Amino acid sequence: MTILFKNARLIDPEAGTDSNGWLLIDGGTIRATGTGSDLPEADQIVDCRGKCLAPGIVDIGVKVCEPGERHKESYRSAGAAAAAGGVTTIVTRPDTSPTIDNPETLEFVSRRANEDAPVNVLSMAALTKGREGREMTEIGFLRDAGAVAFTDCDHVVRDTKVLSRAFSYARSLDALVMCHPQEPILSAGAAATSGKFASLKGLPAVSPMAERMGLDRDIALIEMTGVRYHGDQITTARALPALERAKRNGLDITAGVSIHHLTLNELDVANYRTFFKIKPPLRSEDDRQAIIAAVRDGLIDVICSMHTPQDEESKRLPFEEAASGAVGLETLLPAALRLYHSGDLSLPQLFKAMALNPAKRLGLSSGCLTEGAAADVILFDPDQPFVMDRSKLRSKSKNTPFDEARMQGQVLATYVAGERIYEAT
Repeated sequence: MTILFKNARLIDPEAGTDSNGWLLIDGGTIRATGTGSDLPEADQIVDCRGKCLAPGIVDIGVKVCEPGERHKESYRSAGAAAAAGGVTTIVTRPDTSPTIDNPETLEFVSRRANEDAPVNVLSMAALTKGREGREMTEIGFLRDAGAVAFTDCDHVVRDTKVLSRAFSYARSLDALVMCHPQEPILSAGAAATSGKFASLKGLPAVSPMAERMGLDRDIALIEMTGVRYHGDQITTARALPALERAKRNGLDITAGVSIHHLTLNELDVANYRTFFKIKPPLRSEDDRQAIIAAVRDGLIDVICSMHTPQDEESKRLPFEEAASGAVGLETLLPAALRLYHSGDLSLPQLFKAMALNPAKRLGLSSGCLTEGAAADVILFDPDQPFVMDRSKLRSKSKNTPFDEARMQGQVLATYVAGERIYEAT
């Protein structure tokens, strides 16, 4: 079946354009786009009425709590949240219980994802067994079973020899490795970023240099092994010069940042609001502005939600004891649009970081509006105002820092492989 989207505001991150036009979908792929009034014939016509049509978001680093903690998030609830948030592909983390560190567990979650989630689901596997940093997993077998990348998530491998061997093995298989750039001993137990605010609040803190030190070690190992590497979150200005040098020297390195670090700072914690406790902790406003500039300049490649569901029991605790993490699948786009409305980033720049770059890094055919690309697209109104109500989130867990915040941007419809999986009511 062919679908024609007319009167659309086409957001094309590959061409870097924001223009009025039409887009034609044939089956599961994009057949053509244009700007003229001579429209092609189609089985179905969707009048976009001047709203934005963009590639679906590819979200790297989503935690779905199957197996082990299904009460926090299931593939069904995460898929519904993703569809409503304009996320057409979620790339899931292996920090489940048990860890996804063997082909059998990977095949189980892949089967559940295909049965329950309306969006594309790609799975990452652990880099070391149990994410304990002592023995690397069977990367080859896991890759054959469908793992798109390997990561121990926020468990930093402390043994550099183990990490170097894992990098070397991953390089021999051309596998992508994702790491959490932090010096593990300095950052252990930290609930805030060191500075005046953390001191006034009496919170255990970590210096921004811990991120720089962790990234420096990883870069040295990338240079030594030649591995394909993605840093999951670069959040401090201190780390940017090292990242820039690594890219300038031709290393195969990309970097991401969570939407929370782009739109919030350490002062948002206010009087110990635990929904604002994430990992790494929120940074200073100077760091936030530096990271926004890095995204604008292309130094940081990917914006993600770093979706981490936590139940009420693990959040309703003293700040230091509360679990880290925030849900973000449904709030990723409206939060990112804050940067558009503030004039910091254009829509093509946002979708380059949220759709095109992650799709390219994973070798996917989505993330753009070019002919032959996967027909994963979203229709949204960037100006629609609303007040976030966490009780209405489709995720099982409701731990969002944006509760009761005034936001702009509503997804009107989400299409995966040309099939509409969500429509706003």
